[in-house]
Order: sequence, then structure tokens, then C-alpha cells
Amino acid sequence: MEAGGWHLLSDDALLAQCEVRAHRASGPGGQHRNKAETAVRLVHLPSGVTVEGKDERSRTQNLRIALGRLRQKLARRAYRPPPRRPTKPSRGAKERRLEAKKREGRKKALRRGYAD
Repeated sequence: MEAGGWHLLSDDALLAQCEVRAHRASGPGGQHRNKAETAVRLVHLPSGVTVEGKDERSRTQNLRIALGRLRQKLARRAYRPPPRRPTKPSRGAKERRLEAKKREGRKKALRRGYAD
């Protein structure tokens, strides 16, 4: 599959490309968090990207969260900025710039006092 074709995949097809592991999430939450293995870690095998979902108490909801994060990460990795094309100022712009410089120079020249 082409790079970046992952966004067209259904959740099932994207999960087929991943290794899914359930584990116990650490952190605040007390007994509900420490007893049940509801946290989900996805490893996208083609790219090696790893994401986790451990926000909710339900493994199904955490899986959905992890899939969303995986899609976001893959989107960031697939982004290629458009090529930059060099531009040059127009002739009129150059003339205006030079005219402004000359005006400034004349203004400063008037400030200089001539010692006799």
C-alpha cells in the first residue's frame, strides 16, 4: 500500500496492521485502574509508530482512543510541505525600494551640519 493510504482504511483494516497489547495503566484512579487491564497499546507494524489509550475504564473505548491517536500520528508523519519556489521582486518594487533609500539618504544629509 502507498505511504499515506492508511487514512482510507477502516478501523478493522488498520487494526489488522497493528499489534494490540492490553496492559494495566499506572497513575491516578485507584483500584479500578490498578486491577483491570484496560489500557491498550497499538504498534503499527509497517511504520513502527506506537500509541496508547488509557484514559477510560473501558478497553473498547481505550482502543477507539488509541486508533484516533494512531491516525493523527500517521497523518503528521505523512505530511510533506509543498515545495518552495524562489521568487524575485518585480522591477517596480526594486525601483520603489531604491527611491525610498534615496529619500532617507537625502533626509539624513540635511541633518548633517557642515563645519566651516
